[in-house]
Amino acid sequence: MTSSRTNPPSDRAAGTDVGSAAWELLLPAVEEPARRRGRALQSALREAVRSGRLVPGTRLPSSRALAADLRVSRGLVTEAYEQLTAEGYLRSGRGAGTWVGEAVRAAAPEIRDLAPRAPGVRVDFRPGTPDLSLFPRAAWAGAHRSVLGRLPHDALGYPDPRGLPVLREALAALLARRRGVVADPERLVVCSGVAQATTLLGFVLHGRGLRTVGVEDPGSHEHSALFTSAGLATTDLPLDDEGLAVEPLVRSGVRAVVTTPAHQFPTGIAYSAARRSRLLDWARTVDGLIVEDDYDGDFRYDRAPVGALQGLDPRHVAYTGSVSKSLAPGLRLGWLLAPADMTDEIVARKRTMDLGNPSVDQAVLADFITRGGYDRQLRRCQRAYRERRDTLTSMLAECFPGTAVSGIAAGLHIIAGLPGRYGPEPVLLARAARAGVALRPLAAKTAASGDRAVNLVLGYAHLAPSEIERGVRLLAETLRDPAGPDPREGRGRVFT
Repeated sequence: MTSSRTNPPSDRAAGTDVGSAAWELLLPAVEEPARRRGRALQSALREAVRSGRLVPGTRLPSSRALAADLRVSRGLVTEAYEQLTAEGYLRSGRGAGTWVGEAVRAAAPEIRDLAPRAPGVRVDFRPGTPDLSLFPRAAWAGAHRSVLGRLPHDALGYPDPRGLPVLREALAALLARRRGVVADPERLVVCSGVAQATTLLGFVLHGRGLRTVGVEDPGSHEHSALFTSAGLATTDLPLDDEGLAVEPLVRSGVRAVVTTPAHQFPTGIAYSAARRSRLLDWARTVDGLIVEDDYDGDFRYDRAPVGALQGLDPRHVAYTGSVSKSLAPGLRLGWLLAPADMTDEIVARKRTMDLGNPSVDQAVLADFITRGGYDRQLRRCQRAYRERRDTLTSMLAECFPGTAVSGIAAGLHIIAGLPGRYGPEPVLLARAARAGVALRPLAAKTAASGDRAVNLVLGYAHLAPSEIERGVRLLAETLRDPAGPDPREGRGRVFT
């Protein structure tokens, strides 16, 4: 009877019939134990339709013929046909047979991964990513086991949309101690990173009648995209050597502005005390809001970090931060401290957005903070990132003499102003890309070909010192060779 299972059934009719390749998809199903055979047959038929092996318009054999060829009961086949007809995969009519439904479309050939990647890049100097190999896996796993062992059952239900009380309390103490924030756990909202915190603020500001928010120029492109998703336009506001320029801010007429005062992104400056004071005066005068993105405020290498702006006026500053730079962005854990009169609106919007962040992840972070793991992680990262910054600056001095490194000794990136002889910038960027070195220019639009200025934002935290040396030498070699190295070749001599 082997041939009866490998050949297509003889019951054919006009139209498209079952081909042998599709027929063979059902054979493993009938080999299942009797108690699972019916479900297996249904699953095999369903997958054959989804994958396109049984295309719309294909006529299936009668239940009697299919049962005979598969050597199963007719009832098993009839039940499978009826189930898939009810689901819409098949269609049938009295005396007309059973067919694959026209509404069915084949599934996508593969599952795509839309996470940001850099295919073909040999050394990626673009900023914004910490060293994910430094994630404290053992300590985090230990905290996870400890938390699960003592977490009460009701903590696994829908959480307070603000976040677990134990995490809000731990974060409030941490932020007050490390960043000088005025942190009331009742007003602290746990978010899916700074991105969600910004979006929440955007929705609340829009609900209060605001239609435009000021953003730093140059600044993070993500801010504009997030506010746009909340229905707000953005106005670019220029910087000077002390931070956000106040006069253009006043002339703009906006009543809310996003800032990165501890370590401006991307220029790397820290707002001066005088500029911080003037910004707060502006906010009080217009009854406005300063949104403080403290994205890497813990990483200062030459002195203690400057305290958060929010600590000077919690009524006019909304403070946002996350563990994306200190632990890993994939955790999607951050926080928002807004003025007291905005908290209820933010919490209401957070509730409708996602009903709160995962309880177990919050409890693990709380345990990690209260037991000292977070402070240890920050010290570990600070040592590593300081070394990498020093490596990058020394390699630039060696391979690109005359390069000016600006900005404070902090964060995960530097601004490198290469001498004009290495420009023009578009040519340098094109040669670097051809060699597999990913770079980000300081300006959103690179300088015109006649302007030989080259200003780059170089990230270093995610690169080992050896990778930094390799990347700078490769870039230097690329600029010496107008054709650029072939990315497919190792060019080992470049790195010696």
